[in-house]
Amino acid sequence: DPHQSTLKKLYGEWRGVASDQIFVGVGSDEAIDMVIRMVCVPGEDNVLICPPTYGMYKVSAAVNDIGLIKVPLTEDFQIQPKKMLEAVNEKTKIIWICSPNNPTANDIEADKIKQVLESKFNGLVILDEAYVDFSPRGSLSSWTKKYPNLVVLQTFSKSWGLAGVRCGVAISSPEVISYMDRMKAPYNMNVLTSSVVVKNLKKKEEMLKTVEEIKNEKKKVVSELEKIPHVVKVFPSSANFLLFRVKSHSKEIYRAIAASGVVIRYRGDNHGCEECLRATVAKPEDTKLFLQKLKQAIVEVTK
Repeated sequence: DPHQSTLKKLYGEWRGVASDQIFVGVGSDEAIDMVIRMVCVPGEDNVLICPPTYGMYKVSAAVNDIGLIKVPLTEDFQIQPKKMLEAVNEKTKIIWICSPNNPTANDIEADKIKQVLESKFNGLVILDEAYVDFSPRGSLSSWTKKYPNLVVLQTFSKSWGLAGVRCGVAISSPEVISYMDRMKAPYNMNVLTSSVVVKNLKKKEEMLKTVEEIKNEKKKVVSELEKIPHVVKVFPSSANFLLFRVKSHSKEIYRAIAASGVVIRYRGDNHGCEECLRATVAKPEDTKLFLQKLKQAIVEVTK
């Protein structure tokens, strides 16, 4: 089925949107690349990003020879609508917003997103909601009915735990989706991927239960991190991961933990994330191991 009818119907019922508002692709990355190719002229147009943010927006812009405008997030990792709207020009075709934001884990305030959508900017506003099922606010995908230039990206890689099947979704106005459907390869989704996704959509209670377990585990991890003297701040999280700042030696701590077989992310080179590390919340036994290795690494590199 090149149209993924069953998948779209089930997904639309869950998100409260019509089937003709849904594009299904190979992970969110296919949609990220596609919207750039759809609306941008190489060597001429540009897109706006708000660092620190997901790296693929920058990568896809570079691959497609598209300019990049950067308007950083504030100190508390919120977008700056006024500055963003002053920074765009007639060649700006896309504004990228990631909420919950990667790597900072926080929700971008809905009012701030609304300010961008209700401005005179007539390009696409793309809201990447990869981690939205962990957010207390939930998805803003229903906004696509009111704002025809809003594209909401979602994925089966995070809350559903299906990163290996490579399935992503774009939700927008039927007009935008019709262009995306015309641009995609006829059989971009293989039958194995769509059958796994459909099967999981029919038992989403299991996914929602896992999400609640991860949220509960996250609270425990936050309180344990806050007890470590070398950890100076744990940032608010609406995702399945935590960004936290250490007093010093963040890169060395990251390397020491990696050498012990536990993988976290070093984010100290991202804008506004000096001395920061990012850790995914996993099963209790994995969390316990991470905290143990973190404490050992801190002792090791700061002695």
